[in-house]
Amino acid sequence: MEVRVRDTGRGDVVLSPAGEIDMSTVGVLETALTAALNRPDLRECLVDLAEVTFLDSTGLRVLIEGFSLAQERGRSLRVANPQPVVERVLRITSVGPLLGLPDVATPLPPDARWLG
Repeated sequence: MEVRVRDTGRGDVVLSPAGEIDMSTVGVLETALTAALNRPDLRECLVDLAEVTFLDSTGLRVLIEGFSLAQERGRSLRVANPQPVVERVLRITSVGPLLGLPDVATPLPPDARWLG
């Protein structure tokens, strides 16, 4: 797993991890996220999950701890572009909306009826 870091020059940083985030690789993300959140000029840290193929509970822990640290410092942390398997983990754990994913309810099909 690797994490690319891009500074937008406006106080925003984009972290782009790639690969699987699990207990054997989470340290790479944790190091990059901590470094970004420790920047004195930081306003927002965006974690672009487009290239993340797997996310386990250790990855969730790092994202939640990063969110808490950002809040303590008056900054923002959010995620974007998760692949479906990663988005599912974020949603079933209710972490997605906390990290800026829209809270989308699945609409009923137009022909749905109550049974019974």
